[in-house]
Amino acid sequence: MPAVFDAPGIDYHAFAPEIVLVTTLVLLLFVDLVFEERGRWASSTVAGIGLLAAVVPVLTLAVDGADRSLFAGAYAVDNFALVLKALFLVAGYVTVLISTDYVAEGDYYEGEYYFMLVSSLLGMTVMASARDLVSIFVALELLSIPAYLLAGWRKRDLRGNEASLKYYLLGVFASAVMLYGMSLVFGVSGSTLLSDVGEALSRGAESQPLITVGIVFIVVGFAFKVSAVPFHTWAPDTYQGAPTPITAFLSVASKAAGFVALVQLVFIGFLGREDVWAPMFWVLTALTMTVGNLIALRQTNVVRLLAYSSVAQAGFMLAPFAVAADIPADRGGVGAATGALVTYLLIYAGMNLGAFAVVMAVARRTRSAEIDAFRGLFGYAPALAVLMVIFVFALAGIPPLAGWYAKLVVFKTLLDAGSVAAVTLAVVAAVNSVIALFYYASVARAMVMESPADAGSGRVRVPASLGAALGICALATLAFGAFPGLIAELGDLALLGVLP
Repeated sequence: MPAVFDAPGIDYHAFAPEIVLVTTLVLLLFVDLVFEERGRWASSTVAGIGLLAAVVPVLTLAVDGADRSLFAGAYAVDNFALVLKALFLVAGYVTVLISTDYVAEGDYYEGEYYFMLVSSLLGMTVMASARDLVSIFVALELLSIPAYLLAGWRKRDLRGNEASLKYYLLGVFASAVMLYGMSLVFGVSGSTLLSDVGEALSRGAESQPLITVGIVFIVVGFAFKVSAVPFHTWAPDTYQGAPTPITAFLSVASKAAGFVALVQLVFIGFLGREDVWAPMFWVLTALTMTVGNLIALRQTNVVRLLAYSSVAQAGFMLAPFAVAADIPADRGGVGAATGALVTYLLIYAGMNLGAFAVVMAVARRTRSAEIDAFRGLFGYAPALAVLMVIFVFALAGIPPLAGWYAKLVVFKTLLDAGSVAAVTLAVVAAVNSVIALFYYASVARAMVMESPADAGSGRVRVPASLGAALGICALATLAFGAFPGLIAELGDLALLGVLP
């Protein structure tokens, strides 16, 4: 009799968000290939509906409440994964809303644009569930390669070509460094599963040098992905040269995916080796927030200002990593650091996407992203000016806007750790918060208190899709600031599944 092989059982419910995204990709290809120019208008609709449809299984999995582990623990669907999948999908949907009129009016290849965008989001959703070195790397490349192409989507724009090339070359270099570090960790632990890696590294005294080099290389690789100083040099040029919707996407979703991978690697795989990664994260945190804020002070272009602001914000998100090992168990331990980071990511997404959406709306009339082009905006587009003030002051952490709570949870994490290093980092963060307020306030002052750059300023027409994106971001920024318990509960949920 022929041999019979039992196929491993597959939990299709657990894979439902990814299955919906793959189906969306197939539909986008079909529309683009069959209808060609006649179907261009449908690409954004298909992408948007597909992303919303992918949120449905995320919600059903959350209601079900059961943690799922697949492929011997290499892929997990738990509260941590579900919260981050929802973040990626909603951020992707807002990006589609922002992109709709921008891409259509720019005569870009819409089918390929949305195909690449959804492909990158597929990599991010996989990253949220990856608990294995191989699956993390595959997810990282799946989300990064389409992003390299999207950054240079304006093919006749020399600045866009430069942005894409710089992003690609530095990204490939960072991936190579990270992959080499993963190979060293695998060589010491004998496994790619993060839980096994954690057990092996905690007792691998005979391989200290290899473990140290491996962890350093992996952290450096992901420091590039989250634009941490001194690995941030690609970010300002790429953000300015890329299409504005892609800039917003990279600054939020792509950055969040890098932090998700760091959480899983550091708090599961490297948890017993805080002597290696904690000092690294302390230095990265202090440098990233300080350098990002100081250079942002000198910017005259709003996109570059937001780019360096994004670098500085990454410094605040790195802070919980620097002190996680010092937080007492009765104050949450490593779980408190995870919750603080997830809370910050959720709030940051709404603030930053909203700011870029306003930049796009204003640039439709002024054809410029210079701060001078925003002068007197309140006089001829008061709604946009008010929204931009909300978003920049939220990024600065001014109550009652959502940013205040994001910064509060980070400061609480630093003070709960209580060590000299943690308190010193809290002081550095406080000083940087004051510096950031200065350049955020300068944008608000130009819009509200100065005269328009040209006397003939007319009304700004905001397309319905862009208006919807602005409404979603403004609602999130105001609601999470006024009712922080809403976002705090999501942060608390997210920490439950990430810890071994």
